Amino acid sequence: MRVIAGSAKRLRLKTLEGMDTRPTTDRIKETLFNMIGPAMYDCVFLDLFSGSGGIGIEALSRGAKEAVFVENNPKAMACIKENLKFTRLEPKAVTMTRDVMNALYQMEGEKVFDFIFMDPPYNRGLERNVLEYLSGSELVYEDTVIIVEASKETDFSYAENIGFVITREKNYKTNKHVFLEKAGKEEIC
Repeated sequence: MRVIAGSAKRLRLKTLEGMDTRPTTDRIKETLFNMIGPAMYDCVFLDLFSGSGGIGIEALSRGAKEAVFVENNPKAMACIKENLKFTRLEPKAVTMTRDVMNALYQMEGEKVFDFIFMDPPYNRGLERNVLEYLSGSELVYEDTVIIVEASKETDFSYAENIGFVITREKNYKTNKHVFLEKAGKEEIC
């Protein structure tokens, strides 16, 4: 896994051995950042279920002014910190080694994010729990883009009922990226 573009371009990132994390492949990460890349400059980025930190590090490399990494696994967080140091992006990063829901609650009233990316373990309903929380949260404003990496089978039909609209969906071989924004805003295709 490597950084695709920006200040840390081509630098290889470490990942955890085994199945504790499931890093987003370089090809999928490149596709994702081709879609959102122009909006990265000077944004505040939240990387939930961070794994090895590849998505948040890519955002920082492409000009995000800050990225918050939330990961519950201490070994994965050690990997994130090592990757941040190696890429020299450490000064623009905040790391939180805790459960995602606790981290969101702790940040309430202190941060507002332009982008929220989450890649939770597949098929456990964790993305729904986070979205339900975010629907009433001050961490999200009307232009916040929420991106969920999920299995192809993951159902998001509930999104509208909790105040979000799906603005885009990109399907890959085994998974997908679902883009959501607060309902009431004009849809972008």
